[in-house]
Amino acid sequence: MISKKDFEQKDRLIKGINDSGYFKISVVKTTDVIKTARKKHGLSMLNTVLLGRSMTAAMLLSSELKGEERIQVRLEGNGPVNLIVAEANRVGEIRGYSGNPGATLEHGSESASLKDGLGVGLLTVRKTLYNEAEPKTSTIKLVEGNVTDDIAYYLVQSEQIASAILLDVGIDEEGAVSEAGGILIQRLPDAPDQVMKNLQEKMLDFESVSQLLADGHYIDDIMHEAANPYKVKELDRQPVDFFCRCSRKRFVNTLAMLSLKELEEIREEGQELVCHFCNEKYYVGQNEIDELYKQKKTRLN
Repeated sequence: MISKKDFEQKDRLIKGINDSGYFKISVVKTTDVIKTARKKHGLSMLNTVLLGRSMTAAMLLSSELKGEERIQVRLEGNGPVNLIVAEANRVGEIRGYSGNPGATLEHGSESASLKDGLGVGLLTVRKTLYNEAEPKTSTIKLVEGNVTDDIAYYLVQSEQIASAILLDVGIDEEGAVSEAGGILIQRLPDAPDQVMKNLQEKMLDFESVSQLLADGHYIDDIMHEAANPYKVKELDRQPVDFFCRCSRKRFVNTLAMLSLKELEEIREEGQELVCHFCNEKYYVGQNEIDELYKQKKTRLN
Protein backbone atom coordinates (compact mmCIF):
# COMPACT_ATOMS: atom_id res chain seq x y z
CA MET A 1 0.00 0.00 0.00
CA ILE A 2 1.36 3.42 -0.96
CA SER A 3 2.11 5.73 1.95
CA LYS A 4 0.59 9.20 2.26
CA LYS A 5 4.01 10.80 1.73
CA ASP A 6 4.70 8.74 -1.40
CA PHE A 7 1.24 9.56 -2.76
CA GLU A 8 1.80 13.28 -2.21
CA GLN A 9 5.14 13.08 -4.02
CA LYS A 10 3.92 11.09 -7.03
CA ASP A 11 4.72 12.09 -10.60
CA ARG A 12 2.51 15.04 -11.51
CA LEU A 13 2.38 18.15 -13.64
CA ILE A 14 1.38 21.56 -12.33
CA LYS A 15 0.46 24.47 -14.56
CA GLY A 16 0.43 28.12 -13.48
CA ILE A 17 0.11 31.65 -14.79
CA ASN A 18 1.70 34.91 -13.77
CA ASP A 19 -0.65 37.21 -11.82
CA SER A 20 -0.03 39.99 -14.34
CA GLY A 21 -0.57 37.71 -17.33
CA TYR A 22 3.05 37.96 -18.51
CA PHE A 23 3.84 34.24 -18.78
CA LYS A 24 2.62 30.72 -18.12
CA ILE A 25 4.65 28.01 -16.44
CA SER A 26 4.49 24.21 -16.25
CA VAL A 27 6.53 21.99 -13.92
CA VAL A 28 6.50 18.20 -14.09
CA LYS A 29 7.96 15.37 -12.01
CA THR A 30 8.67 12.30 -14.16
CA THR A 31 10.83 10.18 -11.84
CA ASP A 32 8.68 7.03 -11.85
CA VAL A 33 7.89 7.45 -15.56
CA ILE A 34 11.59 7.37 -16.42
CA LYS A 35 12.31 4.47 -14.06
CA THR A 36 9.51 2.50 -15.71
CA ALA A 37 10.81 3.29 -19.20
CA ARG A 38 14.30 2.17 -18.22
CA LYS A 39 13.02 -1.12 -16.82
CA LYS A 40 10.72 -1.88 -19.75
CA HIS A 41 13.34 -1.19 -22.42
CA GLY A 42 16.56 -2.14 -20.60
CA LEU A 43 17.98 1.33 -21.25
CA SER A 44 21.65 2.19 -20.94
CA MET A 45 22.50 5.25 -18.87
CA LEU A 46 22.93 7.29 -22.07
CA ASN A 47 19.50 6.27 -23.33
CA THR A 48 17.92 6.82 -19.93
CA VAL A 49 18.97 10.47 -19.97
CA LEU A 50 18.09 11.12 -23.62
CA LEU A 51 14.75 9.31 -23.59
CA GLY A 52 13.98 10.64 -20.11
CA ARG A 53 14.49 14.24 -21.21
CA SER A 54 12.45 13.63 -24.37
CA MET A 55 9.53 12.12 -22.43
CA THR A 56 9.64 15.00 -19.96
CA ALA A 57 9.67 17.48 -22.85
CA ALA A 58 6.71 15.75 -24.51
CA MET A 59 4.70 16.01 -21.30
CA LEU A 60 5.51 19.69 -20.82
CA LEU A 61 4.60 20.49 -24.43
CA SER A 62 1.37 18.50 -24.21
CA SER A 63 0.29 20.58 -21.22
CA GLU A 64 -0.79 23.16 -23.81
CA LEU A 65 -3.11 20.70 -25.57
CA LYS A 66 -6.73 19.76 -24.94
CA GLY A 67 -8.33 16.50 -23.85
CA GLU A 68 -6.65 13.54 -25.51
CA GLU A 69 -4.74 15.57 -28.09
CA ARG A 70 -1.18 14.29 -28.17
CA ILE A 71 2.32 15.30 -29.12
CA GLN A 72 5.25 13.24 -30.37
CA VAL A 73 8.90 14.23 -30.03
CA ARG A 74 11.20 12.36 -32.41
CA LEU A 75 14.98 12.78 -32.48
CA GLU A 76 16.89 10.90 -35.15
CA GLY A 77 20.63 11.09 -35.79
CA ASN A 78 23.75 9.27 -36.95
CA GLY A 79 25.00 8.55 -33.41
CA PRO A 80 24.86 5.18 -31.63
CA VAL A 81 21.42 5.84 -30.12
CA ASN A 82 20.05 6.40 -33.63
CA LEU A 83 16.46 7.23 -32.63
CA ILE A 84 14.47 8.53 -29.67
CA VAL A 85 10.67 8.74 -29.77
CA ALA A 86 8.50 10.09 -26.94
CA GLU A 87 4.75 10.70 -26.86
CA ALA A 88 2.44 12.32 -24.33
CA ASN A 89 -1.11 13.56 -24.18
CA ARG A 90 -2.99 16.13 -22.12
CA VAL A 91 -4.40 13.51 -19.76
CA GLY A 92 -0.89 12.61 -18.57
CA GLU A 93 -0.12 9.42 -20.48
CA ILE A 94 3.55 9.22 -21.50
CA ARG A 95 5.38 6.54 -23.46
CA GLY A 96 8.58 6.28 -25.49
CA TYR A 97 11.38 4.14 -26.83
CA SER A 98 14.93 4.19 -28.18
CA GLY A 99 16.13 2.81 -31.50
CA ASN A 100 19.16 1.26 -29.76
CA PRO A 101 18.34 0.97 -26.03
CA GLY A 102 21.70 -0.47 -25.02
CA ALA A 103 23.83 2.14 -26.81
CA THR A 104 26.78 3.66 -24.96
CA LEU A 105 29.57 6.10 -25.73
CA GLU A 106 33.17 4.98 -26.12
CA HIS A 107 34.88 4.75 -22.77
CA GLY A 108 38.07 6.69 -22.34
CA SER A 109 37.21 9.38 -24.86
CA GLU A 110 37.75 12.73 -23.15
CA SER A 111 35.78 14.56 -25.84
CA ALA A 112 32.68 12.30 -25.61
CA SER A 113 29.53 14.10 -24.46
CA LEU A 114 25.80 13.52 -24.29
CA LYS A 115 25.22 15.01 -27.75
CA ASP A 116 27.37 12.27 -29.32
CA GLY A 117 24.61 9.80 -28.49
CA LEU A 118 22.36 11.19 -31.20
CA GLY A 119 24.98 12.92 -33.34
CA VAL A 120 23.95 14.91 -36.39
CA GLY A 121 20.27 14.65 -37.17
CA LEU A 122 16.75 16.02 -37.00
CA LEU A 123 14.14 16.84 -34.37
CA THR A 124 10.51 16.40 -35.43
CA VAL A 125 7.58 17.49 -33.29
CA ARG A 126 4.21 16.12 -34.34
CA LYS A 127 0.90 17.29 -32.87
CA THR A 128 -2.34 15.35 -33.27
CA LEU A 129 -5.10 17.89 -32.64
CA TYR A 130 -8.88 17.97 -32.59
CA ASN A 131 -10.53 19.31 -35.74
CA GLU A 132 -7.35 18.78 -37.76
CA ALA A 133 -7.49 16.21 -40.56
CA GLU A 134 -3.72 15.68 -40.48
CA PRO A 135 -1.18 16.02 -37.66
CA LYS A 136 0.81 19.27 -37.57
CA THR A 137 4.50 18.52 -38.04
CA SER A 138 7.60 20.68 -37.60
CA THR A 139 11.15 19.50 -38.32
CA ILE A 140 14.44 21.23 -37.50
CA LYS A 141 18.09 20.20 -37.35
CA LEU A 142 19.46 19.03 -34.03
CA VAL A 143 21.52 21.91 -32.65
CA GLU A 144 23.13 20.13 -29.69
CA GLY A 145 21.65 16.64 -29.47
CA ASN A 146 21.16 16.93 -25.70
CA VAL A 147 17.36 17.32 -26.09
CA THR A 148 17.06 20.39 -23.83
CA ASP A 149 18.75 22.83 -26.22
CA ASP A 150 17.06 21.21 -29.20
CA ILE A 151 13.57 21.65 -27.74
CA ALA A 152 14.44 25.24 -26.80
CA TYR A 153 15.52 25.91 -30.38
CA TYR A 154 12.33 24.29 -31.70
CA LEU A 155 10.20 26.60 -29.54
CA VAL A 156 11.95 29.64 -30.99
CA GLN A 157 12.03 28.47 -34.62
CA SER A 158 8.71 26.67 -34.99
CA GLU A 159 6.45 27.95 -32.21
CA GLN A 160 8.00 31.44 -32.30
CA ILE A 161 7.28 31.89 -28.61
CA ALA A 162 9.88 33.27 -26.21
CA SER A 163 10.46 30.37 -23.81
CA ALA A 164 12.74 28.90 -21.18
CA ILE A 165 12.96 25.15 -20.64
CA LEU A 166 14.85 22.84 -18.28
CA LEU A 167 14.85 19.04 -18.66
CA ASP A 168 16.64 16.93 -16.11
CA VAL A 169 17.20 13.25 -15.36
CA GLY A 170 19.35 12.72 -12.28
CA ILE A 171 21.61 9.67 -12.10
CA ASP A 172 23.05 8.63 -8.73
CA GLU A 173 26.48 7.14 -7.98
CA GLU A 174 25.19 3.62 -8.60
CA GLY A 175 23.82 4.55 -12.03
CA ALA A 176 20.16 4.51 -10.99
CA VAL A 177 17.63 7.26 -11.69
CA SER A 178 17.38 9.48 -8.61
CA GLU A 179 14.78 12.06 -9.68
CA ALA A 180 13.58 13.51 -12.99
CA GLY A 181 11.48 16.43 -14.12
CA GLY A 182 11.34 19.66 -16.05
CA ILE A 183 10.18 23.28 -16.27
CA LEU A 184 8.66 25.17 -19.20
CA ILE A 185 8.04 28.93 -19.10
CA GLN A 186 6.44 30.69 -22.07
CA ARG A 187 5.75 34.36 -22.73
CA LEU A 188 2.15 35.47 -23.15
CA PRO A 189 1.05 38.11 -25.70
CA ASP A 190 1.76 41.77 -24.82
CA ALA A 191 4.11 40.84 -21.96
CA PRO A 192 7.17 43.11 -21.53
CA ASP A 193 10.20 41.61 -23.26
CA GLN A 194 12.33 42.17 -20.19
CA VAL A 195 10.24 39.84 -18.06
CA MET A 196 10.99 36.85 -20.29
CA LYS A 197 14.65 37.87 -20.63
CA ASN A 198 14.95 37.91 -16.83
CA LEU A 199 13.41 34.44 -16.54
CA GLN A 200 15.58 33.01 -19.34
CA GLU A 201 18.72 34.33 -17.66
CA LYS A 202 17.57 32.91 -14.34
CA MET A 203 17.07 29.46 -15.87
CA LEU A 204 20.70 29.42 -17.04
CA ASP A 205 21.85 29.24 -13.41
CA PHE A 206 18.81 27.56 -11.88
CA GLU A 207 19.48 24.48 -9.75
CA SER A 208 18.79 21.15 -11.46
CA VAL A 209 15.21 19.95 -11.14
CA SER A 210 16.39 16.51 -10.03
CA GLN A 211 18.40 18.02 -7.16
CA LEU A 212 15.49 20.21 -6.06
CA LEU A 213 13.23 17.15 -6.02
CA ALA A 214 15.86 15.13 -4.14
CA ASP A 215 16.07 17.93 -1.56
CA GLY A 216 12.34 17.63 -0.91
CA HIS A 217 11.04 20.45 -3.09
CA TYR A 218 7.86 19.36 -4.84
CA ILE A 219 6.48 20.75 -8.12
CA ASP A 220 4.60 23.55 -6.31
CA ASP A 221 7.78 24.84 -4.67
CA ILE A 222 9.76 24.56 -7.89
CA MET A 223 7.11 26.48 -9.84
CA HIS A 224 7.25 29.41 -7.41
CA GLU A 225 11.06 29.33 -7.17
CA ALA A 226 11.43 29.33 -10.97
CA ALA A 227 9.00 32.25 -11.36
CA ASN A 228 10.41 34.35 -8.51
CA PRO A 229 10.33 37.40 -8.20
CA TYR A 230 7.14 37.25 -10.24
CA LYS A 231 4.00 35.85 -8.64
CA VAL A 232 2.15 32.89 -10.14
CA LYS A 233 -1.09 31.11 -9.34
CA GLU A 234 -1.97 27.50 -10.02
CA LEU A 235 -4.26 26.79 -12.98
CA ASP A 236 -4.29 23.02 -13.02
CA ARG A 237 -2.51 19.87 -11.86
CA GLN A 238 -2.68 16.26 -12.98
CA PRO A 239 -0.98 12.91 -12.43
CA VAL A 240 1.38 11.61 -15.13
CA ASP A 241 2.24 7.97 -15.80
CA PHE A 242 4.06 5.72 -18.25
CA PHE A 243 1.05 4.36 -20.08
CA CYS A 244 0.63 2.68 -23.47
CA ARG A 245 -2.73 1.90 -25.09
CA CYS A 246 -1.45 -1.04 -27.07
CA SER A 247 -3.42 -4.30 -26.80
CA ARG A 248 -3.53 -7.72 -28.38
CA LYS A 249 -6.78 -6.77 -30.11
CA ARG A 250 -5.13 -3.78 -31.77
CA PHE A 251 -2.31 -5.94 -33.10
CA VAL A 252 -4.77 -8.52 -34.45
CA ASN A 253 -6.69 -5.71 -36.17
CA THR A 254 -3.40 -4.56 -37.70
CA LEU A 255 -2.74 -8.05 -39.07
CA ALA A 256 -6.27 -8.06 -40.51
CA MET A 257 -5.31 -5.06 -42.67
CA LEU A 258 -2.53 -6.99 -44.42
CA SER A 259 -3.06 -7.98 -48.02
CA LEU A 260 -4.22 -11.47 -48.92
CA LYS A 261 -0.76 -12.28 -50.24
CA GLU A 262 0.92 -11.09 -47.02
CA LEU A 263 -1.47 -13.12 -44.87
CA GLU A 264 -0.87 -16.18 -47.02
CA GLU A 265 2.88 -15.87 -46.42
CA ILE A 266 2.47 -16.02 -42.63
CA ARG A 267 -0.65 -18.21 -42.24
CA GLU A 268 1.37 -21.37 -41.60
CA GLU A 269 2.96 -20.00 -38.44
CA GLY A 270 2.15 -17.84 -35.41
CA GLN A 271 3.42 -14.30 -34.99
CA GLU A 272 4.99 -12.63 -31.95
CA LEU A 273 4.37 -8.90 -32.12
CA VAL A 274 6.20 -6.38 -29.96
CA CYS A 275 5.06 -2.85 -29.15
CA HIS A 276 7.89 -0.38 -29.76
CA PHE A 277 6.64 2.02 -27.10
CA CYS A 278 6.27 -0.29 -24.10
CA ASN A 279 8.05 -3.49 -25.22
CA GLU A 280 4.94 -5.56 -24.47
CA LYS A 281 4.83 -8.83 -26.45
CA TYR A 282 1.70 -10.36 -27.98
CA TYR A 283 1.42 -13.77 -29.63
CA VAL A 284 -1.10 -14.42 -32.39
CA GLY A 285 -1.46 -18.13 -33.13
CA GLN A 286 -1.45 -19.93 -36.47
CA ASN A 287 -5.17 -20.76 -36.32
CA GLU A 288 -6.08 -17.12 -35.74
CA ILE A 289 -3.97 -15.92 -38.66
CA ASP A 290 -5.42 -18.66 -40.86
CA GLU A 291 -8.93 -17.46 -39.93
CA LEU A 292 -7.98 -13.86 -40.85
CA TYR A 293 -6.78 -15.17 -44.21
CA LYS A 294 -10.01 -17.07 -44.87
CA GLN A 295 -12.16 -14.08 -43.89
CA LYS A 296 -10.27 -11.75 -46.21
CA LYS A 297 -10.39 -14.25 -49.07
CA THR A 298 -14.17 -14.60 -48.61
CA ARG A 299 -14.68 -10.84 -48.71
CA LEU A 300 -12.63 -10.50 -51.89
CA ASN A 301 -14.52 -13.23 -53.76
